[in-house]
Amino acid sequence: MRRLFTVVLSLALLVLIFAETKQIVILQTSDLHGYIYPVDYATNKPANWGLAKVASVIKEQREKYGEENIIVIDTGDLIQGSPMAYYHARFENEPVNPMVLSMNHLKFNASVLGNHEFNYGLDVLNKAISEADFPFLSANIVDEQDTPYFMPYHLVEIGDVKVLILGLTTKYIPNWEDPRNIKGLKFLDPVQVAKEYVEAFKDLVDVVVIAYHGGLEKDPATGNPTEPLVGENQGYALATEIEGVHVLLTGHQHRTISTKIGNVAVVQPSNWGRMVGKVALILEKNEEGKWVVKDSKPELIDASKYPADQEILELTKDYEEKTQRWLDIPVGTAKGDFYIFDPFVARLWDNPLMEFVNKVQMYYTGAKISSTALFTNDVKGWKAGPVTLRDINAVYIYANTLKVIKVKGADIKAALERSADYFVFENGLAKENKTWVEPKVQRYNYDIWEGISYKIVLNRPVGDRIVDLMFEGKPVDMDAEYEVVLNNYRAGGGGGYSMFTNKPVVKEVLIEMAELMSNYLLEKKEIESTLDNNWGAYVEMEYTVSAGDMLESIASKLGVRVEELKRWNNISGDVKAGDVLKYYVPYFEYLKLMQKAS
Repeated sequence: MRRLFTVVLSLALLVLIFAETKQIVILQTSDLHGYIYPVDYATNKPANWGLAKVASVIKEQREKYGEENIIVIDTGDLIQGSPMAYYHARFENEPVNPMVLSMNHLKFNASVLGNHEFNYGLDVLNKAISEADFPFLSANIVDEQDTPYFMPYHLVEIGDVKVLILGLTTKYIPNWEDPRNIKGLKFLDPVQVAKEYVEAFKDLVDVVVIAYHGGLEKDPATGNPTEPLVGENQGYALATEIEGVHVLLTGHQHRTISTKIGNVAVVQPSNWGRMVGKVALILEKNEEGKWVVKDSKPELIDASKYPADQEILELTKDYEEKTQRWLDIPVGTAKGDFYIFDPFVARLWDNPLMEFVNKVQMYYTGAKISSTALFTNDVKGWKAGPVTLRDINAVYIYANTLKVIKVKGADIKAALERSADYFVFENGLAKENKTWVEPKVQRYNYDIWEGISYKIVLNRPVGDRIVDLMFEGKPVDMDAEYEVVLNNYRAGGGGGYSMFTNKPVVKEVLIEMAELMSNYLLEKKEIESTLDNNWGAYVEMEYTVSAGDMLESIASKLGVRVEELKRWNNISGDVKAGDVLKYYVPYFEYLKLMQKAS
């Protein structure tokens, strides 16, 4: 009996030792935004990004693990973003989309629809999809009959291992996109849709991969929210609320993520081809002969360290050369600098570049109030002299159109307070609020206004920092209605500006801002750098009235106007000794005062 037990135990150990195993590697790109060549189109200098560099990573991984064991998936925002993507979509759309051409060559298995896929309209998008040798996926985008408009999923077989790739897209698109570009489409909740598909396939496949154009709304370690839970990003919910998911590929936020949430491997590979997401899966056959995922390892590969693949460069050379020639076309002349020397300073005080962008918006819409943003810290503008299309496209990097909406004064105030949250004031210094750059960089949500004047008072409480909000020389009436021009993203409430959601639309200009800026320069031929200093960052100070002080003398001493002192302090009569008056000093003057005092 003992011998029989020993034999059985030995056989069981042999089964464990020699159990059949298999390794599958999933590679991910996301938010490539039309970047193929490793070039910064604003400067025309080399850069460490682009699909050509990603190609070298893919080829290396295929050589390492065997091409038959690799699955390559893109998670959206593919065909919009770079000047090459813009030129192809708007001026020469007949050839195969350059991103699709490259991905066909690299034998991608699937791509997911991102929100920016719709920016050029369904005709351009459907053409790109028709040119692909791989499917474009999204299970939660449906038509008016609730039928999936795109392929919802794709099944891949690696030997006898069956892999489900379920495509999902952020449901928040209707809040941003031009309604013409998504006509007839509905965007369902991706979590609910994913539950239904995973439940249907869990016994039919061995590996479940959710490829989601959306990010994480909560910290993967703590589960604490990292942003308002409005439904733009639902990756954490996908990882925690759906049983049977092995891999979650995310995007949209341009973050670098490589982690596990429970047993789900989660990656997000930045943007523009800077990184490649990688999940290595180890599968083992169980006693019933079914493959089971035993282990998963998420990581990121730094594509910037790889050379650009020459085959991809050669394949898209014609696209690149035409784009470069187009970018160097001069459209006008600048008299004076429209240049951002320091982006943080540009968010502290009015500057000619942002004033110009707002003026263009006001010119083409007739609105008296306008708002725009310095989208990234890489935006520089141009100096005096010729202005090219390269300069303009480097400033206005999104395919936004314009909307004039009717809002109340209280909405304008709330929007300004939202932007003022960008700053923290510590030890007498203005700094960037970390929540605006971690976990996701959101500098494009800091708005700069023209047509009104206002002060951002840094040392006042968050939510109560805006003072002297004026329109045409009078305080903005919180209950009155005003017409303001915003880009279509912001007009829909994007970026946390819910005060603009569902406001009456007075007018739309459905021409992209980069084109409007070009047209403005072509029409005017010369633009002059101007600065009306209608806004800026200030520090609140206090002045104690002395015997014999009069408002006129106090105002003169402080370098302000009497009517300002009255307005700031609600003064209707005289002041007396001992009264404490508040006044506002421009932030950069305040720094000089502090330096002088020390």
